[in-house]
Amino acid sequence: MPERILIDVILFIFGACVGSFLNVCIHRIPANRSVLRPRSRCPACDHFIPFYDNIPLVSYFLLKGRCRSCAASIPVRYPLVELLTGLLALSISIRYGFSFQGGVFFIFVSALLTVAFIDIDHQIIPDVITLPGILLGLGAGAFLPEMKIVDSLLGILSGGGVLLAVAVLYHALAKREGMGGGDIKLLAMIGAMIGWEGVLFTLFTASLIGALSGVLMMLRSRKGLKTALPFGPFLSLGAMAYVHLGPEMIHWYFHLGRSSG
Repeated sequence: MPERILIDVILFIFGACVGSFLNVCIHRIPANRSVLRPRSRCPACDHFIPFYDNIPLVSYFLLKGRCRSCAASIPVRYPLVELLTGLLALSISIRYGFSFQGGVFFIFVSALLTVAFIDIDHQIIPDVITLPGILLGLGAGAFLPEMKIVDSLLGILSGGGVLLAVAVLYHALAKREGMGGGDIKLLAMIGAMIGWEGVLFTLFTASLIGALSGVLMMLRSRKGLKTALPFGPFLSLGAMAYVHLGPEMIHWYFHLGRSSG
């Protein structure tokens, strides 16, 4: 048991460190800046952040959420992303163990987390994440026994095709754009990674959570049906749920249907 606790602590720390890098990606990718150089700076005073002030989670609490140089407030999102990525590293290891599949899915959920926060901030989903993600899914399909290349291809076609059809139909009826190309490519990436069944699960989950969130947003903003709500975070959440629980839930659903019949 102590050995397992130590492994979990190491995994969480590793995930939090990855989360620190994801914060850089979330901040810089929309501005078309390198995620490797230069070193991190305070956005308020432009002061370089020393390594001891850039320790995931720890530095935020030691600094009480403020820059050491100018005392500007540090957004709570930074430790939140680090915490979420640490928890994802733990949950993926529990679900898939130390395996190639677990490594691939950790990269996948990390990309989804990055996409979600970028879409919340800027209402864009960068191609620099989704297009390589599609290739990663196809490549994984060649090596994972649970996922074949044909499943990835069907996932890409069903994922991208479904949202493309929705976008075309909505534009024809409403005479305005309702579904961005980024969402289409994101669902194609999701399909490449988890297949057509994963696409269906993701769409159902995302639509359900999105609809509930949309109702709450409309009630709060009083803008009615004109309330803008990015769909990328809901797609990301649905895909993450499938990675952790989806196959079992689909099996349970069809088994329940056969039992009822």
